[in-house]
Amino acid sequence: MVAAKSVKRWYWIHKWSSLICTVFLLVICFTGLPLIFQSEINDAVLPAREAAPARLADAQGVNAQGTNANASAGINAVSAEVSADKWVSAARARFPGDSIRSITFDDDEPVAFVGMVPALPPARDDPKLYHWLKFDTRTAELINTSEQFQQDLGASSASFINSIMGVVRAMHIDWYSGLPGQLFLGFMALLFVAAIVSGTVLYAPFMKKLPFGTVRAERSRRLKWLDLHNLLGIVVLVWTAIVGLTGAINEISGPLYRTWATSDVRAAWAPWKGLTPPSQAEMASVQGALDTTLQALPGMKVRSLIFPNPLLGNDYHYLVMTNGNTPLSERLATAVLIDSKTGQLTKVLDMPWYLRVLELSRPLHFGDYGGLPLKILWALFDAVTIAVLGSGLYLWFARLKNERERMGAASRKSRDASTTHVPAAD
Repeated sequence: MVAAKSVKRWYWIHKWSSLICTVFLLVICFTGLPLIFQSEINDAVLPAREAAPARLADAQGVNAQGTNANASAGINAVSAEVSADKWVSAARARFPGDSIRSITFDDDEPVAFVGMVPALPPARDDPKLYHWLKFDTRTAELINTSEQFQQDLGASSASFINSIMGVVRAMHIDWYSGLPGQLFLGFMALLFVAAIVSGTVLYAPFMKKLPFGTVRAERSRRLKWLDLHNLLGIVVLVWTAIVGLTGAINEISGPLYRTWATSDVRAAWAPWKGLTPPSQAEMASVQGALDTTLQALPGMKVRSLIFPNPLLGNDYHYLVMTNGNTPLSERLATAVLIDSKTGQLTKVLDMPWYLRVLELSRPLHFGDYGGLPLKILWALFDAVTIAVLGSGLYLWFARLKNERERMGAASRKSRDASTTHVPAAD
């Protein structure tokens, strides 16, 4: 049994953690619903002229650093029917004045995105200048370019839907404020977890005289919603705790990756700092770098290959990111440094524990590891959580209304008593 003082303390925690985070959590839950089905939405609205369709998210996930936020498997370079050097050469021939920044492999199809930027001084490097070419890795055929993709996108209904999804993603992740917004929403997620824990502790003492799951529908409207709020909260208890914790972890993914990049990765690059990097024409074979990576990590798949980039502190190496083939290992990345001049293996960099925790938490947050049935289940839990949050707000405002009515009634009773009072005779 929870002591009276302890109940008051837990009630205070539950009340204020809930009040502070509820509005923000409602926005996150509403925006999370379409994001659960983002890949299905993207598949439905892709431009018709895509010869080998890929998800919109694949193209958007390739950023200026050459990473793909959506790729989880990559490609086994050994199984490629055509050397990667062939389509890399095709990209250079199409844009001879540009430099290749990255190669990112699709996680479902035999295609690769070659990211390029104009050969400008480092100080003028701008993500807006980044563009990509999409190749079939089996034939080296050019499938699409970012310019053509944007034209097709603009001429279709996908452009509007893509814009809407962009707003939804921003409101779910950072509220258009970058890292400060991510940290703020991460803190809201932690408050949500505190509200869940405190609500669970309070459920037993507040419902001790009633059977579990009782909803007193015959009583007042506020009491009925209180019982529903408690019952629905218990139903989604484990799910909300997991999604809240993993959401908070995901919000700090940027700082965690930067910590790793500025510690382990830069330490591995340090001995080559200051050496004159080879020009892109002098760089070692890309296919050779992929083969060397897979020889060092048999059973792994290549997710992306990032070219030397002084802005990232990397003057000399290919940085190859890999994933495993099993349901667990495909969520865990391993980085490989390949000397871009000789093509020889420099070092294998295992991800630190905090990044492994991050990568393992992502499928639990998004529910994207069990196909459409699991996504539907995630959406149902999300909808129930919206009901819990909404009922919590209703209960708070109903409580305030009741308190105002009681205070008003007490005030009127006091005034009536003073006006009917007859002074005693002297």
